[in-house]
Amino acid sequence: MKTVLITGTSSGYGRATALHFHEQGWNVIATMRTPRPGILPDSDRLRVVALDVTSPESIAEVFATVGPVDVLVNNAGVPSISVFEGTPMARVREVFETNTFGVMAMTQAVLPQFRERGSGVVVNVTSSVVLGHMPLSAVYKASKLAVEGFTSSLSLELAPFGVYAKTVEPGACLTTNFATRATGGGSLDTLVPEPYAPFAKKAMDDFTGQDVFTKESDVAETVWRAAHDTTGQLRFPAGPDAMALAQAK
Repeated sequence: MKTVLITGTSSGYGRATALHFHEQGWNVIATMRTPRPGILPDSDRLRVVALDVTSPESIAEVFATVGPVDVLVNNAGVPSISVFEGTPMARVREVFETNTFGVMAMTQAVLPQFRERGSGVVVNVTSSVVLGHMPLSAVYKASKLAVEGFTSSLSLELAPFGVYAKTVEPGACLTTNFATRATGGGSLDTLVPEPYAPFAKKAMDDFTGQDVFTKESDVAETVWRAAHDTTGQLRFPAGPDAMALAQAK
């Protein structure tokens, strides 16, 4: 029976992905920064583990205790909506610490066992923002484009060892805490200098008024497909809006 380790499983795409792999009969190590009861079902094949992907000590402790894994899904991420001019550099660094450096640290921690075993898959969840021009996402897009480039090069380095690296590019899914998380717990108004206000309002209205959004199940199923792909495909758009952007690109 195979084992998957998934980061960021407290909600959204990560939780849906953990449930999907579990339903398919896999052992699931579902990690989140602050585990809480009831987020995921009780099962002898599903283990919830505390993990902070920005902490080297936390990463080392997890890999020292969970045993071997067959697939790593780097899903933990910080959404970010802001005008770049109004974004504090502390917020920029916060986004990159999780979205980019956290992915790299988790990947580096799992690669020795994959390489030595001659098998394994790293699936990095990025975003459909990498597929098109989107306002109010300069910091977030930069953090995700970095992961796209990282994964592209990494896939070539791992190929001689029978190890794969893939990216899944989810579209937008509006959740109840999306705006709060995307503004770092504050208000979008605080991240939009006054001269940008009309532009930001129109951009947000256009975004929330679009016809299609991605479902959590779309992403879970796409991660599953990427984890099993041996064709050499690197990028996997997930959801109808992401697919439309990929086709247009």
